[in-house]
This record gives sequence, C-alpha cells and structure tokens, in this order.
Amino acid sequence: MKLNVSLSGVTLDNPVIPCSGTFGFGYEFADCYDINILGAISIKGTTCQPRYGNATPRIAECTGGLLNAVGLQNPGVDKVIAEELPKLRQVYQKPVIANISGFSIDEYVSCCEKMSESDDVDLIELNISCPNVHNGGMAFGTSPESAAQVTAAVKKVCRKPLYVKLSPNVTDIAAIAKACEAAGADGLSLINTLLGMRIDLNKRKPLLANTTGGLSGPAVFPVAVRMVWQVYNAVKIPIIGMGGVSSARDVIEMMLAGATAVQVGSANLVDPFACRDIIADLPVQMEKYGIQSLEEIIGGAH
Repeated sequence: MKLNVSLSGVTLDNPVIPCSGTFGFGYEFADCYDINILGAISIKGTTCQPRYGNATPRIAECTGGLLNAVGLQNPGVDKVIAEELPKLRQVYQKPVIANISGFSIDEYVSCCEKMSESDDVDLIELNISCPNVHNGGMAFGTSPESAAQVTAAVKKVCRKPLYVKLSPNVTDIAAIAKACEAAGADGLSLINTLLGMRIDLNKRKPLLANTTGGLSGPAVFPVAVRMVWQVYNAVKIPIIGMGGVSSARDVIEMMLAGATAVQVGSANLVDPFACRDIIADLPVQMEKYGIQSLEEIIGGAH
C-alpha cells in the first residue's frame, strides 16, 4: 500500500498533518510518541512581532467541537526561527510547514521573507483567514481582490511553496481560491474555523472575552468537505483539507473530495495521540475500501 503524497514537490510519507495552533511547535509532542511518523507538521501561527493573544477566557466547549479565540499568541518570527524551529529539528526530520499571519501586507511579506529563508522550513502556509484577531487575518481572506493582493505580494519574496489558508466565513470560497491561484499560490489550505459564539447564562454575557471565536471540531467536517469539493472543481493547484477531521475514514473522505493532504486540528486537543492513531488506522481503512494508493483517490468522488 502507498500512503505517500506530494505537495508541490515536497514528499510526505502519509497525508496526515497536525493543524497549526493545535500542536504547538511540534517538539512538545515528542514525549508522547515518535512524531517522525507524521506526514508533516504545521507549526503554531507566527507573526512579525511577539503576541500575547486575546484576554481570557478564550476557549469554550460546545456540542460537536469547541470555540477558540486565542488570538495568535506566539513569540514572534525571529524567536521562532532562532529557538523553536531548531528545537523541533532535534526530534523531527520530516517536512515542516510554517504558518504565518499579519496585520498588513508589509507584515505578511516581512514574516514570509524571514521564514522562507530558514533551512528548517519546507512550505509556507499563508494564514489570511484567522477570525480571532482584529484588523488582520480574516480581513484579507474575505474578498478575491484582497486575497489576491496579499498572495501576490508574499509570492514575490517566498522561496518555498506557498499555500494560502482560506476562510469559510465567505459567500463564495471558490472565487477566492481562483484569485489566489491567479496571484501565484502554489496550493491552498482549507478550511479555517467558522465564526461562532456562546453565552454564559448566569452572567448573561458572551463566554469568550473576545465575544466571538472560531468553531472547530467534528461539527464543521461536512462544511469543510463541501468547500474542499468546490475548490477542487475551481482550481488546478493542490489542496490541504482540514476542518473536523478526527479519523482515518475522515482523511479518506477529505481526499476523495479533492484534498492531497489532510490536517488534523481539534482532535489533538482532545487526544494527543489522535494523529498517531489515524496514521496507524489508514492502511486498515484503505484495505477495507480497496485502496492501493492514496494519491490515486485524490478527487476520486468527482
């Protein structure tokens, strides 16, 4: 059986990738299991300057998932390159995806330029879809014009394959995907979290200090599959699918919809062994459904 896939010339031993923001900088999980079994790792979202993130509370549970409004807490790109990535490389030798974000096009460009020069990074994931920060993130990902503008600017300085992470909080994700492709994106990642909120019945106020947060978990999986399906029909570049993936069957379903690789997010917060167990179960499910090679089923439901 062949589990390997390729993202813009970067070979992954299998399509399973922990999603940015749910796996720290990766090395934190090395005490749990050999993280070299992972297809790749998408590290914690990184900005030009250090960020403390949003006020607490910033996590709220809900049926079928959770809301988060962490707000891109990170030590800043310089420290990530100098300290966090070398720590990861001490315990992990497979592909690393650097997830970057910003509050202006200049910040995106600066962050990407530094990150793509690092020998410890294999792909760049351009996050234009974070719903939990003001005046940034999702603001760039909600129209084809702004998505294309930031993609084109970053592509000029990016020395690694560039994957643009799309927001589901839009009316036509296929139009935004096509705009990113036309602006030079090498691939796409989707979906980011759906905007939601909860209310504390005792206090009669929003549960999250940020009022709203990003909904993730099994509840969003059908939405993610639908959007990956639509984007696969609209573009020719590879897709990394994500959104509520929590089993090997989900991985196969997402690939049939059009994903080349698949990220696992909230499942890691519930069970730190989620990715390990999904990878172990993939050959079992492949045999069950008569699949010899995962690459051969990409978009196979169309």
